[in-house]
Amino acid sequence: MPKTILILSNHYITIYAFRRELVARLCAAGHRVYISSPYDERNRYFEDLGCTMIDTPMSRRGMNPAEDLKLVGQYKKMMQELKPDIIFSYTIKPNIYGTMASNALGLKQVCNVTGTGATFLKETALSKLVRLLYKVSVRKCYKVFFQNTGDKDYFVRHGMVKDNWALLPGSGVNLQENSLAELPDTGEIRFLFAGRAMAVKGMDEYLECARVIRELLPNTCFYIAGFVEEEKYQKRIADYEALGVVKYLGFQDDMKPLLRKCHCLILPSLGGEGVPNVLLEAAATGRACIASNINGSVDVVEDGVTGYIFEKGNARDLIDKVERFLCLSYEEKRQMGLRGRDKVVREFDREIVIARYMKEIEE
Repeated sequence: MPKTILILSNHYITIYAFRRELVARLCAAGHRVYISSPYDERNRYFEDLGCTMIDTPMSRRGMNPAEDLKLVGQYKKMMQELKPDIIFSYTIKPNIYGTMASNALGLKQVCNVTGTGATFLKETALSKLVRLLYKVSVRKCYKVFFQNTGDKDYFVRHGMVKDNWALLPGSGVNLQENSLAELPDTGEIRFLFAGRAMAVKGMDEYLECARVIRELLPNTCFYIAGFVEEEKYQKRIADYEALGVVKYLGFQDDMKPLLRKCHCLILPSLGGEGVPNVLLEAAATGRACIASNINGSVDVVEDGVTGYIFEKGNARDLIDKVERFLCLSYEEKRQMGLRGRDKVVREFDREIVIARYMKEIEE
């Protein structure tokens, strides 16, 4: 029987990049799908699938009490009009403020904790406030999906959820789109950082690693692909690029050609990830990954098997792991990537995630 499904998101890309296959499956099954997110000119993609888009302005960063109360009111009005059978939400504000509205109306909402960002990395007034907001909202919702056990344990330990949680293998990876690609057989070994240039993403450690390795081994290349989110990195990256330490590529709409061109992906994040999609996509392509020992990354990368794990915030340890990778033969690098592909096929296929959501609808 067709259901009315409401999806709450803070940005078009949150749904398109990681959940468009789920949305397509819902529409194909005849369900009435509504997507609430801030306006984006690319929304036509989902409208063509048969979805109804609902423009819902919100700030993705910071907390403004007046604006946030307004968002709760918008969600409540939306839910009263649509009377959804089930609500799916992603990221912090749709999760918290969506469940404030859905709990008040007695509706079923499934939240997805896609990562905690920098919120809980340090004990601050903001982290205390966010914990309180989770307790009065998400703790009482129908179900909470976590992408890694570390985040789940943190939420349980602080009473932010009760027994209403379940685990998912991240957002999963589309194995057809991210197909296996042969490792480049070149003299130059290429590394890739893909993400926003921010301290919390480990940009300092990556730049230091690139500087040291390039001095030792000039036949290496260190790419940076992504927006420069924090201004302090604008000049630093430009200076390093002028010195030949890194190559800055800017934001890439499609990472697949770049992943195929590289030999190894580096994710030096300090924490707050769910299950990093860039690790899943790199591994699916057959590339070894070097990642910090944080929640989510350690679920994807098997140390010494599919890549290497290093101590977060420790540039020297990252350099050691990069040197270890460089010492491998071509065939050893290739086999490491193939083992990574095998792991994501077994454990992180996006079809696994879609099946879990379809089951929630059926039940």
